[in-house]
Amino acid sequence: MNFLVDHNLGGHAEILLGNVASQGWLELIPVRFITFKEMNLSIDSSDRVVWRTAQSNKMILLTANRSMKGEDSLEP
Repeated sequence: MNFLVDHNLGGHAEILLGNVASQGWLELIPVRFITFKEMNLSIDSSDRVVWRTAQSNKMILLTANRSMKGEDSLEP
């Protein structure tokens, strides 16, 4: 299971991965947290670009501060 981690959640992702590992889940489900840098995404990429990148790479997006307005917003 691959997660695309928004640039502002790096520390949170490390804590989450540590908790998942300490509970033994990594033995059952491979989990990988992938950064924007690894995906060659700029931290100011539009929501649409971030979402399409996650979807095209079959990743779950972990984010907390994407744009709340505009045509490219992840908010409905």
